[in-house]
Amino acid sequence: MHLPDGIISFEQAAFYWIITLIIISIFFYKFSKDENKEKRIISIALFSVFTMVVTSVSVPSPLGVPIHFFLIPLVAILLGPLSGTIVSFITLIMQVLILNMGGITSLGANFLVMGFILSIVTYCFYKLFIQLNEKMAIFGSTIIGIMFATFGQVVILLISGAMNLDILLSTLVPFYLFIAFIEGFANVIIITSIEKTKPQAIEINRI
Repeated sequence: MHLPDGIISFEQAAFYWIITLIIISIFFYKFSKDENKEKRIISIALFSVFTMVVTSVSVPSPLGVPIHFFLIPLVAILLGPLSGTIVSFITLIMQVLILNMGGITSLGANFLVMGFILSIVTYCFYKLFIQLNEKMAIFGSTIIGIMFATFGQVVILLISGAMNLDILLSTLVPFYLFIAFIEGFANVIIITSIEKTKPQAIEINRI
């Protein structure tokens, strides 16, 4: 889902970067009022490194195309949506500079898709479903978050004129739906395991 440099125009890239900076500023405003600053800094740092490593690993799939997991839904559920966005931002920068994944000009667009949309949608649906069943909330919100992010990328690519709708719907949507189901199951296992073995690790207010 990493868009490289040159696939969207400079004007569009600048617009996405402006929105990105506004979102990052909102996070720091919320962070300034956080009572658990030290614990949040440590959590964000650990998750950023963990996310960069895991998302950089290519996993073979029966679809014939290697898959990369997101992990941002997991972060959003455990730490909160804005924390998920900042982990995504840090991860994307490290991936660009160290692994040559994505691009600098397109980082704003990538952040809006894999950071903002993915975090906000996942967390909102998690809070909506949690009253019914926690495992269903984790699984369902992860899938919905990833699919909303997928459609967000579809919109960005359509606006850029890089690809047409038929190709995007027939390639991106089924591919990321497959990833969403796997990641949904994984998040259920990870979060329930943490709650049983080390609940204090996630005892932090979500922002």
